[in-house]
Amino acid sequence: MSGHSKWSTIKRKKGANDAAMAKVFTKIGREIAVAVKEGGPDPASNSKLKNVIAKAKAANIPNDNIDRAIKKAAGEGSTANYEENIYEGYGPSGIAVMVETLTDNKNRTAGNVRHYFDKCGGNMGQNGCVSFMFSRYGVLAVEKEDVDEEALMDAALEAGAVDFLSDDESVYEIRTEANDIGAVREALEAAGYTFALAEVQYIPSTYTKLEDEDSLKAMAKMLDLFEDDDDVQNVWHNWENEEDAEQYM
Repeated sequence: MSGHSKWSTIKRKKGANDAAMAKVFTKIGREIAVAVKEGGPDPASNSKLKNVIAKAKAANIPNDNIDRAIKKAAGEGSTANYEENIYEGYGPSGIAVMVETLTDNKNRTAGNVRHYFDKCGGNMGQNGCVSFMFSRYGVLAVEKEDVDEEALMDAALEAGAVDFLSDDESVYEIRTEANDIGAVREALEAAGYTFALAEVQYIPSTYTKLEDEDSLKAMAKMLDLFEDDDDVQNVWHNWENEEDAEQYM
């Protein structure tokens, strides 16, 4: 991982205050609504819902909240109709950025995303302008404490993982093909492992380092604006030294 994992961002969110955690649940609640609408409320027969539930649990969302979100999405009065979109563009100094959204108003969301890019010295581009620099992988993170590295690696690879990384001081990172994350996660859960992170990510093939303070501040501000927008589910980028700007976040 060598600092390139999203884990540093996840750690910050897991230690967030109640208001920030409520925002995280709002975002995951939308994913639950979409999954239920597409495949029904039973995770046993809806693999997409099962994966979202695993993501919610990794984010420390209580089971009662998850159950209520599923029941609400499955209710006869549910009018949730969210559309998935991905926007691409560039941050300061050419940082490649991909923004995943779930929205009930595409015009509003597109306008907001463009504004965030512009306000922070970047620009929103056309579809495909940066996506070629990313690959989709399932990512499972297991905290290192009391976990045998060799046993976990063997179990992960046997379950179908494509890569195993141990560079981060806090977690082991297991990567799978995007469509295989559910099967690998379930196999490892059956072996007794639990996850600090379980989601599909866009992983960049190359990274860009920001050197000057103005660019660091602008990129940190851009990520904060995206994170504060309920329509934005995830932001993927190839900013190498994100941890250098935590003082601005």
